Amino acid sequence: MIPIRGLHLRAVLIQALRAFFIDRGYLEVETPVRIPAPAPEAHIVPLTSEDWFLQTSPELCMKRLLAAGIPKIFQLCKCFRKGERGDRHLPEFTMLEWYAADSDYRGLMTDCEALLRHLAAAMGKGGMLEWQGRKIDLSGAWERLTVAEAFHRYAPCTVEEALAQDQFDEMLVEYVEPHLGIATPTFLCDYPAVLGALARLSPTDPSVAERFELYVAGLELANGFSELVDPVEQRTRFLAEQETIRLLGRDPGPMPERFLDVLGAMPSAAGIALGVDRLIMLFGGAERIDQVVAFTPEIL
Repeated sequence: MIPIRGLHLRAVLIQALRAFFIDRGYLEVETPVRIPAPAPEAHIVPLTSEDWFLQTSPELCMKRLLAAGIPKIFQLCKCFRKGERGDRHLPEFTMLEWYAADSDYRGLMTDCEALLRHLAAAMGKGGMLEWQGRKIDLSGAWERLTVAEAFHRYAPCTVEEALAQDQFDEMLVEYVEPHLGIATPTFLCDYPAVLGALARLSPTDPSVAERFELYVAGLELANGFSELVDPVEQRTRFLAEQETIRLLGRDPGPMPERFLDVLGAMPSAAGIALGVDRLIMLFGGAERIDQVVAFTPEIL
């Protein structure tokens, strides 16, 4: 069944998204969906297209545009990830990404606050959202919680113990995420350095990366970070990630050489990926992602 109400809501929200960034001087861009080499990420499996790949994110191409001298860009596009299907996941989904030169992850947090408040006003929601029986106040101060603090508060072990036992994701999902973004949205920030593959390390604490994820009502909505712009360090991290992928029994694919070739020209910047389908779920009160897209894989 095609969700007519969800599609009307989707159209209004996407128009409001575009207006937000255009009003702030961002250039809307389009980059190729089919690419020769995605960023190697062990937890994401790309879909192949002949001997190339369907993008899991427009990140690498958008950073090449930053390196070419465009300081503020955004894009709404389709992304693809193999095997992702559930109430909150689709193998083909819509992503919003934006990047700004001379910014960092703190600037992105401010952007997120302004964006969601703008959308709430555009959708007639005022300063409140309600999702799955929870009311979330967008108007007040949003929670900023480090990963270490969150594990200390909610998990049965420290973040270091979870990493050593290779149980970080399980602990995060089971014990931490249900407590995030309940009264107000939560920025879960300062991830362990090993979990910030493309993020800059904190200059004051190199054990953590300048990365955050945004949660609203326990739902992960966005992932942002201060960008790593050192091509040597980035190559080293990519090689380590490729080795992890091999240990998982998969082919890591080629290295994204053209991205690495221009990374040194990229200015200090910050960038973020936000799941548009999940955002529409929040504003529409939808329980399943199926309610906010025209077609799911099962009805094509």
